[in-house]
Amino acid sequence: MATLADSFLADLDELSDNEADVIEEEDVDAGNMEEDVEGEMADIENLNYDDLDSVSKLQKTQRYVDIMQKVEDALQKGSDISNLGMVLEDDPEYQLIVDCNALSVDIENEIIIIHNFIRDKYRLKFPELESLVHHPIDYARVVKKIGNEMDLTLVDLEGLLPSAIIMVVSVTASTTSGKPLPEEILDKTIDACDRALTLDAAKKKVLDFVESRMGYIAPNLSTIVGSAVAAKLMGTAGGLAALAKMPACNVQLLGAKKKNLAGFSTATSQFRVGYIEQTEIFQSTPPSLRMRACRLLASKSTLAARVDSTRGDPSGNNGRTLREEIRKKIEKWQEPPPAKQPKPLPVPDSEPKKKRGGRRLRKMKERYAITDMRKLANRMQFGVPEESSLGDGLGEGYGMLGQAGSGKLRVSVGQSKLAAKVAKKFKEKQYGSSGASSGLTSSLAFTPVQGIELSNPQAHAHQLGSGTQSTYFSETGTFSKIKRT
Repeated sequence: MATLADSFLADLDELSDNEADVIEEEDVDAGNMEEDVEGEMADIENLNYDDLDSVSKLQKTQRYVDIMQKVEDALQKGSDISNLGMVLEDDPEYQLIVDCNALSVDIENEIIIIHNFIRDKYRLKFPELESLVHHPIDYARVVKKIGNEMDLTLVDLEGLLPSAIIMVVSVTASTTSGKPLPEEILDKTIDACDRALTLDAAKKKVLDFVESRMGYIAPNLSTIVGSAVAAKLMGTAGGLAALAKMPACNVQLLGAKKKNLAGFSTATSQFRVGYIEQTEIFQSTPPSLRMRACRLLASKSTLAARVDSTRGDPSGNNGRTLREEIRKKIEKWQEPPPAKQPKPLPVPDSEPKKKRGGRRLRKMKERYAITDMRKLANRMQFGVPEESSLGDGLGEGYGMLGQAGSGKLRVSVGQSKLAAKVAKKFKEKQYGSSGASSGLTSSLAFTPVQGIELSNPQAHAHQLGSGTQSTYFSETGTFSKIKRT
């Protein structure tokens, strides 16, 4: 039979075997990971970043050429009204619009790749420019305009950038640490800028085609935001179906650019707003309400896109209803708050008001009446400091209590009528004035003069009530007179 020590040793052997297996598996995984990394590095090394054609390949694809040719033919031919009765998915023009939306997304990605290529090359000349100009197309235009010029006062950037950004770029260029680019690198950079601008022009042509067909593809969405903005939203989202599946908070951000204010105020800048800021409703809204209007437009545009994606209302009546609802809400926001109505005074009543009176009210007033002591404590004599409970004016003041000028040596507290009546009732209860006597009542009275004598309790009570000298009668008829002290 195995002992406890043998079982512990067996468990340790099993643990060591498991650790060896785990270490072997980790070594195999690490070897596979190293092979993957080496393969990726080999692919990166094979990719020549000095050659623009190896980075940007979209313009040479057959799909790009075919779609752009179809778009140009469709723009020249115009809209075909004969296909209005067809199913949307079977219409070849709708399929072309879907392809255009996908192509616009690819063009946007290609522009970003070319922008990274231009930025890496031009960083040697002007490294601070990429932090001042964020948009890829604006960056390409500025790089093409500046070229290898070191003095930016000789370069006219008017029309390419806002005046505030132009001033910041000029000041930064005067203190930059960059050096002029070699002729070969400069030519590749200018070629990349031209390619980016060409792709941007192709994207605009695609969006123009989609915009011309928006009344047929998305009539409700076009009614709310306009054909141009609807085409841009669809192109950025990747189609009408993708736009319909997108939440309203993301629709609001479609087309938003990263804005560089160069240290200027952010009070009038609209952040987190994309293509929706180009709509007529947004531009006609006061600046203080534009963010609310933007959220409202995004939500209603999402609803309209979902209606259009299912062909729920080809006539666009739903879109017109939503647009009117948006307009009414914005008008409601601009209404001033209702004026505060002046509250008129009540009509004066000439009749005397009914005040409560009677014994109960008099008792209550007597119970809560202010005493003479409190009246003196509440008064102060002119030019004479009052005494206080803690001294030196601290604590509760005594007012004119105990002062020589008050005219009173002390305040005597007299018994009130209510207290006298309560005391009388207590005496009556004590001596049994009602005539009822308990079994413990005795007719024996102890007097200091004559000792023990029999007395009549009722006669004693009557004597106390009358206030005269009391004469006690015993049951035997004898009486004795007690002297008052």
